[in-house]
Parts: sequence; structure tokens; C-alpha cells
Amino acid sequence: MIKGVILMNDKGKPRLVKFYDYHPAEKQQELIRRLYGVLSSRAEDVSNFVKVDSLFGPDTRLVYKTYATLHILFIFDCSENELAMLDLMQVFVEAMDKCFSNVRELDIVFNFNKVHAILDEIILGGQVLETSSSEVVKAVEEISKMERAANSLMAVPSITG
Repeated sequence: MIKGVILMNDKGKPRLVKFYDYHPAEKQQELIRRLYGVLSSRAEDVSNFVKVDSLFGPDTRLVYKTYATLHILFIFDCSENELAMLDLMQVFVEAMDKCFSNVRELDIVFNFNKVHAILDEIILGGQVLETSSSEVVKAVEEISKMERAANSLMAVPSITG
């Protein structure tokens, strides 16, 4: 099961945090600080896979990848395959790239609802739903169309008689 997904910049500022297990806000902040400490202390030439038993309990792993100034972290238990998680991370990045045309940190900051929708199309409740970035993009576009239609209906003045 996937326990969490975190996007943070290279200074440790979280841009997206989604835990699939409940953690109070203070604990989430502490976990993010400690995870950033783990990432920032790692050498460039080491594996992207880390055991994080001390933070999340036994048999918990972390896979991360750095894209420009963003670190993308997937936290998961031993029932998930590390390489599959790395591939799922790539699906997430490809879907964001297609939705924002070369996603940047500011796209995530100013469009957090859309980024959450992308992530929710891929992972829901800690379980993988979709592994095709094109299917994810189609679903997110449909959601955007429905939101625009709902907003246009709300903007129409009502006629009272």
C-alpha cells in the first residue's frame, strides 16, 4: 500500500502532501522535515530507494526522484514493488507535464486542485488506480470541463417571477 506522496522543492518547502494514513498536522510537518533531512544528506551517486522504518514503521520504503527543483517522494510498504513505484512516479510527472506543458513548481502552487485531481486519478486511498498518463489526462480534462460547465451555470442570473 502507498502511504504517502510528497512533492517538495529543493529547499524542503512542501508543495503537495498527501498521506493515506492519518497523521496529525504537527506529525506531518515533522515527517516532512525529517524526510528532507534524509534527502539532502544523500550523495548524488546513490540509489533512489531508502528504507524509512524509523519514520513510518517496519518495512516502509521511500523512492524519490528529482526533477529540476522538485523532489517527488512516494512512501510505501513492502507489498509494493520499488521499480513499479518509480514507474508510477514517472506516470505522475508525465500527466502533470501534459496538463501544464512542462510542469514547474509554480504550476503546482497555483493549480493545486488540478494536481490533486491528477494524483487522485492515479492513486486513491493508497491503491493504484491508473498507470496510463494519457488516461489520467483524459479524466482530468473531463473533470475540468464539468467544473467549467458548473461555473457557467452558477454565473447565469436566475429569473424569478
